[in-house]
Amino acid sequence: MTSSSSGYFIGFDFGTSGARISVINRNNDRAIEIDNEVHSDSIVWQKSCDDADEWINAMHLLLSRVPTEMLRDTKAICASGTSASCVLVEKATGKVSRKPRMYDYDVGNSSFGLNAMDRLGKYAPSRHTAKARTSSLAKLISWHEEEHLYENDDGTNDNAEVLVHQADFLAMHLMSHGTSRKNYEVVSDWHNCLKLGYDVRKLEWPSWLKTCLSEAGISLNVLPSKVVSPGMPIGTISPSLASRYDISKDAQIIAGTTDSNAAFFAAAGTCPTFGVAVTSLGSTLAMKVLSKSFCEDADLGVYSHRFPAFTEEHEVGEAWLIGGASNTGCGVLRQVGFSNDELQYLSMEIDPTEVSPLEYYPLTKKGERFPIADSEKLPILEPVPASRKDFLHGILQAITNIEVKGFSVLGKLGASPALPTLVLTCGGGSNNDMWLQMRENRLNILTQRSENATERVKVRKAENTEASYGAAILAAATF
Repeated sequence: MTSSSSGYFIGFDFGTSGARISVINRNNDRAIEIDNEVHSDSIVWQKSCDDADEWINAMHLLLSRVPTEMLRDTKAICASGTSASCVLVEKATGKVSRKPRMYDYDVGNSSFGLNAMDRLGKYAPSRHTAKARTSSLAKLISWHEEEHLYENDDGTNDNAEVLVHQADFLAMHLMSHGTSRKNYEVVSDWHNCLKLGYDVRKLEWPSWLKTCLSEAGISLNVLPSKVVSPGMPIGTISPSLASRYDISKDAQIIAGTTDSNAAFFAAAGTCPTFGVAVTSLGSTLAMKVLSKSFCEDADLGVYSHRFPAFTEEHEVGEAWLIGGASNTGCGVLRQVGFSNDELQYLSMEIDPTEVSPLEYYPLTKKGERFPIADSEKLPILEPVPASRKDFLHGILQAITNIEVKGFSVLGKLGASPALPTLVLTCGGGSNNDMWLQMRENRLNILTQRSENATERVKVRKAENTEASYGAAILAAATF
């Protein structure tokens, strides 16, 4: 496929079930800024998602399937990976020294990890996201507790280890494959380094982190040597890969992001206005909103990612992508036996402006994290009415109310604007038009905006939510 556009941009996403690639070309008119996805492909993991060799094999396989004419005119490549998924590599060779620990790896399941958490509890600020048992910082200290890291303060040890996130690892391979480079410079990004303890407000490694690592006997050389904005060019493709796939030797490698933030870019683009939010209605409910102000609360699982400044509006001040995730969601609908066909025809019978008298709190199991933190919170799905339509109405309304409460909590924590102006929706729930209307109605009623049409919250289905597409958009953002 050919185009009159100025070039092609490639995005990779490496997730829990497999890897995906998207290729876009950007319309010549940047005022229009149309990003057409001209190629996409995906594969599932043959072994497991925590196999670094399989990550590389997947990248090669997906690249090999991209039409040659697109590769020849590729301007930039960017990758996203799962948040807090990381691996230790030898600084001198780039070879994996310890098996990857993925986003959901809980260090608290071992005595070494518990020792790591004790250290974090002593030094990390209250409610900091790096204090989570699944954070990349917790994984780093746990690795050291198990077996001391190979390192020298001057970084000269050939066996010295350095931590790289999944997206960093992929970018490093794209820049170094087939070279004889020594002493790799590991470049990471704001988004992936948040859970490593990086101060995304001051853009530096904080003093508490340095003290924590020093007291544990860990050199700062184990950290990425440079942390940059997602979307920033960090190098060019290796001559070996350029020759192998007939990719332009000038193709830029772009600093990546996490998978959930890439999905936000896919839905909202890289230049959304403040107040734009993305809600994912999958098995669980997750939301992110672009804010002028920073806020976090580790108890509620709320944290802020620094948003890249690709527009003058964002360059004037700070921009923050604030997120939270509830344990409610569409998984409850499966648990209580609703089929796809049933969901479709019953939804058509529900009046989205009508308020159900049922007061549910839909959960698949005990425990809630956001908008309330209550590990003992029990599901409330009773009474069950005789009508399946009424039952569905009550559940969908309850999930909607939790979403509204979530946005309200983000506002109380400091999000600005305090409430969203536009909510783009992804996940299976985005296909339900009646539910989109119900959520828009409830958001406006419960946030007292229903009387002023100019301030009404709009709820829409996102056109694209694939994280690989978001990574491709990020690759094109500075071009």
